Amino acid sequence: MPIAKILAAAFAAALAVLYVIRPVEASPAIPKALASLVPDQSPKPAPAATIVDAQGHPVPLASFKGRVVILNMWATWCAPCVQELPAVGKLAAALGPGKVMVVAVSASHDDAAKTAAFLKAHGAGNLTVYRDPDLSLMTAFGSQGLPFSLVIDGRGREIARASGPMKWDDPAAVAYFKALASRAPS
Repeated sequence: MPIAKILAAAFAAALAVLYVIRPVEASPAIPKALASLVPDQSPKPAPAATIVDAQGHPVPLASFKGRVVILNMWATWCAPCVQELPAVGKLAAALGPGKVMVVAVSASHDDAAKTAAFLKAHGAGNLTVYRDPDLSLMTAFGSQGLPFSLVIDGRGREIARASGPMKWDDPAAVAYFKALASRAPS
């Protein structure tokens, strides 16, 4: 009789593993197009930083909570930044509105109108104008160069960062961010 109890307990444990305990979903693999993107193995809350919108209003990064944010810092005087801007714009267009968004932030001292005109002239006119005129965002994240990018999850935690340009509009990159979006909290 003890063997029957042991077998019953083992069977119950196996059922619990199969039907009750769900494995933790791993983050999707980072594609080659985003090779510079380094995941943070211990995500930490993003700093309480603020950017400026096209109307000159402060926008705290915390206001994007609930969505995956691809934060791309660039400048008009940065050749690699300018080169990747069209790809950043295409990524934003491919993702559309929803649980993941591209927040491209100009680290130049230009006003909103000049920034918008620059984006339009460089194939990224669909991007919302955000600025960091005093470079406080770069300082908060410890950026030492541009372009500098971060991925912030829906809970407001930095989950990856990259220095240098990437192929944001590569189909594998778009698929990666869509997969991240599917994991964002509702």
